[in-house]
Amino acid sequence: MADEFFDITSAQKSLSNDLPGRQRRYFISMMIRTACFILTVILPSPYRWFALVGAVGLPYFAVVIANAGRETISRGDAVITDKRKNLE
Repeated sequence: MADEFFDITSAQKSLSNDLPGRQRRYFISMMIRTACFILTVILPSPYRWFALVGAVGLPYFAVVIANAGRETISRGDAVITDKRKNLE
């Protein structure tokens, strides 16, 4: 079994520090969706369809945007193995 060393500078933010930002992004996206539904009722016919498309399509993008930045594997992950053991 090779000895592994982890670089602490590449550690992710803790989930408790990351969660409020994700919740804020999702909340803002859902407020925009609510505005799109309201605009669907208020706007005249040609513009109404654009607002409806925004209201229907926004939940997918809201979830993707809210979850952005919490990937488990990132480019900064650094695992250093003891090279001497690989030579034996």
